[in-house]
Amino acid sequence: MVIKRGSQVPAAELAGYPGVSKQIILGPLDGSEEIVLRYFRLDKGSTTPRHAHDFPHLVKVESGYGLAVGPDGTEKPIGPGDYVFVPANELHSFKNAGEKAFEFVCIVPGRGEPPTA
Repeated sequence: MVIKRGSQVPAAELAGYPGVSKQIILGPLDGSEEIVLRYFRLDKGSTTPRHAHDFPHLVKVESGYGLAVGPDGTEKPIGPGDYVFVPANELHSFKNAGEKAFEFVCIVPGRGEPPTA
């Protein structure tokens, strides 16, 4: 069993996307080969890249308010306690729509976040 405190896991800013940081809370380096739990923080005005990939992911909003941007560009408001399922190959992004940090947990299969160390 591995137990971690999120505040002790280093965060890395996404290159080319100022104000967007990601932590790999639990993943391959912890022995979790099949599932990776990530934590994202988007500062005021920040957005994740608009992208698609060949795996699904699950999102749970922890704090702040944001927009889930779908394949056709439709923006749906999301906030604390909301959950999002993004199917494989669906174009998507997330935006901070509030005055404070927008933070969410994102769970992907192991192939979605290969080990980096």
